[in-house]
Amino acid sequence: MPGRRLLMCSVVFNGIACRNAQLYAEAARVYDWVVPPHAPNPLAVRLRPVQDEDLPVFFDQQRDPEAVWMVAFTAKDPSDRGAFDAHWAKIRADDANHNRTIVVGETVVGSAASYVMFGERQVCYGIGREFWGRGYATQALVALLAEVTERPLFARVVADNAGSIRVLEKCGFRVIGHERGFAEGRGEEVDEVVFRLD
Repeated sequence: MPGRRLLMCSVVFNGIACRNAQLYAEAARVYDWVVPPHAPNPLAVRLRPVQDEDLPVFFDQQRDPEAVWMVAFTAKDPSDRGAFDAHWAKIRADDANHNRTIVVGETVVGSAASYVMFGERQVCYGIGREFWGRGYATQALVALLAEVTERPLFARVVADNAGSIRVLEKCGFRVIGHERGFAEGRGEEVDEVVFRLD
């Protein structure tokens, strides 16, 4: 319907972030935009090395109460900026870690990383709550798996974090076990699911 197409195109023209590339492509088709064959998708998730200016964004995301509950295994005090800065200085100085900022357009939406714990290479990711539900975590993990080629890889998720479990399963991880541990973000012991990717 022309009215619907006009509305969809106005969303793109006004620079408001679309929720999927299909919307962008439809607007381009309707309005005959010329898109070079190798032009980057402005809606695509990409990874880049962590920069100093990313850290305040990460800190704000870390302090979000709903995100703290969802992640469960967090810093003892997510609002302690000194501990946060010390942690990031330590992990950025370790060459065994692979730390990335997740970016959509020019907006920092979260972080992703790979590191060694318990003698196994792990992956993790975090998306700011305002960006949940847009598929960014899945796209970021796909990109991270392309950069980190070592296998097997492991991941651990609190058992009631259904969204993160879906992300891992979509990327080929399979459940290999269950554990129980104390989660600072909950103030109690919780069930944890252990995943592996070969």
